Amino acid sequence: MIEEIGTVAGEIWNLLNERGESSISKVVSWMNVSQSTAYMGIGWLAREDKLEFVKKSRGTFVRLK
Repeated sequence: MIEEIGTVAGEIWNLLNERGESSISKVVSWMNVSQSTAYMGIGWLAREDKLEFVKKSRGTFVRLK
């Protein structure tokens, strides 16, 4: 499971690198994995200090540092 989460984290990083800032819900919807695995991938990147989170009126957005 750890390997899968790491792979998903890499895919999320690549998506954000290509597309820029996005809502967390949109990032999760882009992934072809379970919602919980996508959230774990985001958590992985957050723990590695690779993400910034921005609270907006439309929700929480995420971008690469």
